[in-house]
Amino acid sequence: MQTRELLVSAPGKVILHGEHSVVHGKVALAVSLNLRTYLRLQSTASGEVRINLPNIDTFLAWEITALQPLLAGCEEQGDLKELDADLLKRLRVFTGILDDSTDTRSMAVLAFLYMYLTVFAEALSSITVSVWSELPTGAGLGSSAAYNVCLSAALLSARGTISSPLTPQQESARWCKEETELINRWAFMGEKIIHGNPSGVDNAVGTWGGFLRYQAGNITPLSWVPILRILLTNTKVPRSTKVLVSGVKDKINKFPSVMKPVLESVSAVSCTCEQTLTEMATHGPSAEHYNILEELIDINQHHLNVMGVGHSSLDTLCRVTLARGLHSKLTGAGGGGCGITLLRPETDASVIQSTFEELKSCGFDCWETSIGAPGVQQHSSAALGQDILKILNSY
Repeated sequence: MQTRELLVSAPGKVILHGEHSVVHGKVALAVSLNLRTYLRLQSTASGEVRINLPNIDTFLAWEITALQPLLAGCEEQGDLKELDADLLKRLRVFTGILDDSTDTRSMAVLAFLYMYLTVFAEALSSITVSVWSELPTGAGLGSSAAYNVCLSAALLSARGTISSPLTPQQESARWCKEETELINRWAFMGEKIIHGNPSGVDNAVGTWGGFLRYQAGNITPLSWVPILRILLTNTKVPRSTKVLVSGVKDKINKFPSVMKPVLESVSAVSCTCEQTLTEMATHGPSAEHYNILEELIDINQHHLNVMGVGHSSLDTLCRVTLARGLHSKLTGAGGGGCGITLLRPETDASVIQSTFEELKSCGFDCWETSIGAPGVQQHSSAALGQDILKILNSY
């Protein structure tokens, strides 16, 4: 392994439109969120593999000599469609993580060790991996996918399977299409370990960035789409995605003639939004484009309330923002969780600040950020802010 240090980052994600309807074969739009996960990989001579999980100060470490026997009998990864169940079982025994454990941190450890062993294979090398994220965990913002995308890109580059695209003249760089596809496939393996049966949307957004169209298992990146400013609000109300998805399904089964047109309408909102974004990218954004986006946000939020996945905290978000002429909707599973608020280019800073303060007074966490951010990137030290470098160096 020639690379001494690699710095990479990947964005989170939000669902712009199409929550819940996508489960029933309809169109959804997912988009990268410019809150990112940052990872630094350093080659060492310690004889160990070390990692700190995102935003946790403590390093976990394993001797390479203890890890090598786990590779015995491992099959070639091939097209990366299936996990090596035997290796995963050996890793669970090795780490003491029980078969029925769904603890996110434990699954993140398994994902790292699995990717490290299968990427490096017979050429295991001493590395130290430091991870820090701007993304809150468990909020439906793709934090685990951003982690897995960063791991995939850094490990594949360090092994030499893909290039390190950064040149001395650049501060940030992307991989070529073929290498990006490989990063995405490996990240999807990590997502399978953590979530069991993921859709692949989250890791695709983290890899490619921008806006993605998702329908019936097919993921299509949209090219030439605008970056939009938003307020992201985390209501911090816990919810079960499984319960919410089941509730929507029950309502569809109980009232099929009522609910199926709702799903069709949600899908139409996604398609209309896609068309509007394409026009904005092609001809430049206009006030009318923003009017359409705002109306679609309001319509979709009403759809989601009809589906039964709204919550009083999300109603509060919509009320507080609408009082200032801003339009909001939930993102993700609903029932609490997070919401997004579209900010027009002319939205005054004082309006944003007063909205921010009132939402904080409601007990919510808020970020002013953007959607449509670049996907996974390699960076030079100069590209990252001093705050981020200081945190990565503190581990």
